[in-house]
Amino acid sequence: MPDGLFSLVLHAHLPFVRHPEHAEFLEEDWLFEAVTEVYLPLLDMLTRLRDEGRKPRLAISISPTLCEMLSDPLLRIRYTRHLDNLRALARKEVTRTARSDARQFHPAALVNDERLGEAARLWDEVYSRDLVRAFAELQTSGVIEINTCAATHGFLPLVSTEEGLRAQIKVAVDNYQRHFGRAPRGIWLPECAYAAGVETHLAECGLEYFFADSHALLYGQPRPRYGAHAPVRLANGMVAFARDAETGEQVWSAEAGYPGDPAYREFHRDLGWDAAHDYLAPHLHSDGARRSLGIKYHRVTGRDVPLSDKQPYDPPAARCRARAHAAHFVDERVKQAVRLRELFGGHTPLVVAAYDAELFGHWWHEGVEFLEHVLRGLDARREEIAAVTPGDYLAAQPPLQTQRLSPSSWGEGGYNRVWLNESNAWMYPRLHAAESRMTALADRFNSGPAADKPADEVLARALKQAARELLLAQSSDWAFQIHHGTTATYAAARFRSHLERFDSLADACERGAVNLEYLAEIEGRDNLFPELDPGVYRTGGVTPAKGGADA
Repeated sequence: MPDGLFSLVLHAHLPFVRHPEHAEFLEEDWLFEAVTEVYLPLLDMLTRLRDEGRKPRLAISISPTLCEMLSDPLLRIRYTRHLDNLRALARKEVTRTARSDARQFHPAALVNDERLGEAARLWDEVYSRDLVRAFAELQTSGVIEINTCAATHGFLPLVSTEEGLRAQIKVAVDNYQRHFGRAPRGIWLPECAYAAGVETHLAECGLEYFFADSHALLYGQPRPRYGAHAPVRLANGMVAFARDAETGEQVWSAEAGYPGDPAYREFHRDLGWDAAHDYLAPHLHSDGARRSLGIKYHRVTGRDVPLSDKQPYDPPAARCRARAHAAHFVDERVKQAVRLRELFGGHTPLVVAAYDAELFGHWWHEGVEFLEHVLRGLDARREEIAAVTPGDYLAAQPPLQTQRLSPSSWGEGGYNRVWLNESNAWMYPRLHAAESRMTALADRFNSGPAADKPADEVLARALKQAARELLLAQSSDWAFQIHHGTTATYAAARFRSHLERFDSLADACERGAVNLEYLAEIEGRDNLFPELDPGVYRTGGVTPAKGGADA
């Protein structure tokens, strides 16, 4: 029996950004960057470990909005174009940096060119541009356990109606079923945000467990016997796993976290801002505006070193640091397990190390390599500490303490203030009014389209699209970005546009006069969740569909 159990949990999520009305759109780069820097390398690394006969057991939550974007034909085409453009620039950079005046950047330029070439090979030849299927195959082969998340990453404690809360969860479960061919067992609560009552809807949708922040358990009643290092069962049977604070500190901390090491690549300095505009022009969007391109030549150097003074990046030195940090991380997990087991009188502790997936490879360039060495180290030391998923843990049927959790999130302060404060409070009266209105619409029209009347088919499409727009407006990403001032203008515009479309569609449904051209334009833009049944918003639950158009 090992001294402890370790569960690595990655949360992969991006807000739904798709703008077919524009030939190119800056915020679509969020997805393209993550595919190149995170999802492709992660899939490749896990596949290699599996093919070597290792057992890299971990959990990954993939949000429904991310699944929809990764599966979208338009975004796949645009990503291919994006990748081709970066490869062309990277090849130019290999030539430029071979000259004496830029020779210090040549090793990094070679690595960039190699990395982008490998991304193209994986994208086209290995995964056939279908990353959702690639993740599904890793789940089938026993490498990962895939969890879901709320439909559009809505901040659940601030959803005002039971019907709106149920919709965020039920739509997510149905979407998971479509993409992965099975029902999900677990869910990552957006922002790890818990409030009493959420578990009712989770259980009704067939989920078994969810993730919460550590203080959800630590401040719960009664006090947890094993702190945050064993899951607890709620009164309705749902199981809550708590995020471990110590592993979070080692990776996330701005002061002590691994990504701040001087050898690692500096995220904030990018060729898109450093190179001459004329040189970059063929690789920029048609508006010619500078932007980050993901080609970076400098290292962190020091926490207080200005960007202008950052030193050239040394890829071999960074790789050495990633291996060293991974070995240190595994050593610390073994020590932590021994310490906790002694503290708990022989009870085997579970350490849940939970992170945003996009940290690894995007924000922390060497992060996927770090994870590979961690998983190799855990495999080598599995007699001391065993890697498990939450599903593995529950399959062993351990006795669990029953507890009433404390409200919590993993945001600043531990509760709701990142998503509800003076910068974004204006959003919620409008959201709450729309949530109530959507239920009134679903109740009034019974959300059952009558197949024998074309007008009813149009009404069914309009109700379905109204539900999509409400779900998109509920995304926690908009309030987060507004609070932090990152792309706040875009976030506010997205929020307002979704509610404006919702109100227009709701008005049209109530009048019984839907503008088909307007409806088709919105359906073509916000085209996620084809399986969505607006009956999920009815008071009391979903009414079986009677047929009709599927937008």
